[in-house]
Amino acid sequence: GKLGRYPPWPGKIVNPPKDLKKPRGKKCFFVKFFGTEDHAWIKVEQLKPYHPHKEEMIKINKGKRFQQAVDAVEEFLRKTKGKDQGSSHNSTEEKNRRNSSEERGKQSAGEEKRKASLSEGKVKKGTGEGKKRVSSVSSERGSKSPLKRAQDQSPRKRGRPPKDEKDLTIPESSTVKRVMTGTVAGFKWPPSVSEPVKDNDPHFHHFLLSQTEKPAVCYQAITKKLKVCEEETGSTSIQAADSTAVNGSITPTDKKIGFLGLGLMGSGIVSNLLKMGHTVTVWNRTAEKCDLFIQEGARLGRTPAEVVSTCDITFACVSDPKAAKDLVLGPSGVLQGIRPGKCYVDMSTVDADTVTELAQVIVSRGGRFLEAPVSGNQQLSNDGMLVILAAGDRGLYEDCSSCFQAMGKTSFFLGEVGNAAKMMLIVNMVQGSFMATIAEGLTLAQVTGQSQQTLLDILNQGQLASIFLDQKCQNILQGNFKPDFYLKYIQKDLRLAIALGDSVNHPTPMAAAANEVYKRAKALDQSDNDMSAVYRAYIH
Repeated sequence: GKLGRYPPWPGKIVNPPKDLKKPRGKKCFFVKFFGTEDHAWIKVEQLKPYHPHKEEMIKINKGKRFQQAVDAVEEFLRKTKGKDQGSSHNSTEEKNRRNSSEERGKQSAGEEKRKASLSEGKVKKGTGEGKKRVSSVSSERGSKSPLKRAQDQSPRKRGRPPKDEKDLTIPESSTVKRVMTGTVAGFKWPPSVSEPVKDNDPHFHHFLLSQTEKPAVCYQAITKKLKVCEEETGSTSIQAADSTAVNGSITPTDKKIGFLGLGLMGSGIVSNLLKMGHTVTVWNRTAEKCDLFIQEGARLGRTPAEVVSTCDITFACVSDPKAAKDLVLGPSGVLQGIRPGKCYVDMSTVDADTVTELAQVIVSRGGRFLEAPVSGNQQLSNDGMLVILAAGDRGLYEDCSSCFQAMGKTSFFLGEVGNAAKMMLIVNMVQGSFMATIAEGLTLAQVTGQSQQTLLDILNQGQLASIFLDQKCQNILQGNFKPDFYLKYIQKDLRLAIALGDSVNHPTPMAAAANEVYKRAKALDQSDNDMSAVYRAYIH
């Protein structure tokens, strides 16, 4: 029947069943509705905190079922409050901390404050104790999930450490993938008892890889506050949760940041650095691109040398090995601004030889060097959801913590300079080869009289289903090749990956074949289109 638009309804965020996939697109949470026992995925922007909107909801809804739902919320809150009070009475540390009447007054005030409202998706640091969240949902609830009530477990039960946990409270790895408390309206995230939440973001993961045969992760976070739990497999591919760029808990470094190169990737990175409160000086070869960021609060650098000399840490993100070398070694280049203690972080995707050479010249002048190429595209850059592969100066990696949290969802530290370049080329080799295979399949479907849309639907139902597959197929089906990742750059990465294979006599026949198709696409004037335009190499 016609569902229409549902009125606001109270609900609580719960853990979805393990086998239930999260919908694609906008961020959403799995909500159980009070009084009805229905479940649904609800978008973040459609969630509102319960208490500030309670009266408004009661005016709109006068039905018996709604009143039952409100009663259920109040009962839930009473139980939660009782548990919180019981656990705080049982904690000697809590008693000692709240002995004075002044402290008790603060606690009472904190209880009121924790019923938080959020502004533009940002989460403020919490002072209350509550961990469960009660939200009202005002939206189209859409089709109800046919889940049985038995599947609904106590919210956040698995990942919640005890009340007096000394570490930052972060769900265990089984819940890290989807259940983080930081991005939804409701009660505030409680800070660590032993130390304040400073520059760490519970949505962002650092990985420190040991240089051994066994793929191991060093589970001590850079800030020594972020607790990352080991998965049973010992794998290094634990997913971080939602973007840090919407989270307000990052304390920006007080170091002056420089940024060179405002292309598809650099623009999104700088925008997120500024949003998170970093002091940024920008430079770009074509100066007009700087104007937008000057309006957002960035400073303008006249040359790369000037940016490096006036900033503590300078990042660069340019197109290829030649551009990366010219930027450092050319007239008024980075090297001219390097003095002892100056830091340079190259985020360009280049070969290991190039990055090693740049590291040597920077360090020879007393500078500190980190390579930090990023895996992602323009959209992920804008969303602050890049994956950062870093190698080189470990101390500089730590100093970049707040910057990496602003621009990415995960960072890996891979050891000595050159490792990140090699890993990045391998990642992009796989991605570029896969893109060519997608195009090959779609064109073969077309010439054999099969529906391309049906092929996509079938792929999306199988094990290859991914955001990348879906987006790139949609680009092709719609004929929209607006660049998210330039075709000329993925071809450059394939070329460099093949050269990497050559250097160790390792065969790369798949990459070599894909590279030939991209070269044909370039000859057809597709260089400045998205990588999905490789499709056009097959239809001429």
